[in-house]
This record gives sequence, C-alpha cells and structure tokens, in this order.
Amino acid sequence: MIPVVAVALIDSRQRVLMQRRPLGKAHGGLWEFPGGKVEATETFAQALIREVSEELGLVLEADELRPLSFAALPDEPVVLLLYTCCRWQGEPQGREAEEIGWFSANELAQLAMPPLDVPLARGVSLLLESVN
Repeated sequence: MIPVVAVALIDSRQRVLMQRRPLGKAHGGLWEFPGGKVEATETFAQALIREVSEELGLVLEADELRPLSFAALPDEPVVLLLYTCCRWQGEPQGREAEEIGWFSANELAQLAMPPLDVPLARGVSLLLESVN
C-alpha cells in the first residue's frame, strides 16, 4: 500500500486551494489537492507539511491539520488521505504545478481531477456548503 497525503487549504472566503498537475506527468493538466507520497520515516502530518512547503512555499503546523476523508481505487495500491487546514504561514506559490487557484464549492465541482481526488472534492464541497 502506498500512502499519499493531501490537504484542502480553506481560506476565509470558504474557497479551497487546488493545483493543476504538470502536463508531462501522469494526469497532467488535471486539478488536485496539494500533497504527495509519505516517505518511510515520516508520519502523515510530517509528509504533508514537507510536501506543502515544497509545492507551495507554505508553513503548516501539525495541530492545524484535520483529517477529513480518504480515497482508494480497487485496482491500485494507493490510498489518498485528505486533511483540511484553515491556518498557515505564507502566500501560496505554484512551485511545482502548472498553476494554482482558489475555488468555491460550486467551482470545485466543475474541475477535471484525477480519480482519487474526485470523491474527496465532493466531501470538501459539502463541508464548504455546510459552513455557508
């Protein structure tokens, strides 16, 4: 099993930050939650903090991460664990993505995403709608 962690960064306007995968990679051009693979010596929180720093230049604190959901496909040995976070340090920069953007619940539902992100995005949309 390959654990992958991702985060729904939610701003004060109830929008979530998504990044578009580089065109030369698998699922290139599709929108995804920031994150990545967990290394053997890392906790899930440590991996997510590292990945978000590398990809977006943001500083996250472990105690601000809230587990939300997970997704897996029956024919792949990958599980994607999604957290939410509403507080961080810094301004996001798309260091590894084609582009980044903030999306409302309605906009999030319209984005083309990799298969594992789709059910997680539905959960995030429901969360955002319940707050409004």
